[in-house]
Amino acid sequence: MAHEIDETTQPVAAPTSRSAVDRMRAHRERRRLGLRCLTVQLRETEIDVLIGKGLLMPEARNDTRAIIQAVHHHFDKTLASTP
Repeated sequence: MAHEIDETTQPVAAPTSRSAVDRMRAHRERRRLGLRCLTVQLRETEIDVLIGKGLLMPEARNDTRAIIQAVHHHFDKTLASTP
């Protein structure tokens, strides 16, 4: 058939190896800064509390970045070291 593709002549891309390099670079940078990357599940009621405390705008309750910033702000307020 004329429409068959010879797979031996197709270039082989390695996008996963590049993304692995990027992930490792980010991991090392976080480790250097004393940070850890974790996945945390939040309940809707916890998001409601962030809104109630004024750390998150109600219209941003589904905005992942805004929620992360609110949680970081909460940590800064509650976990700040005191001399």
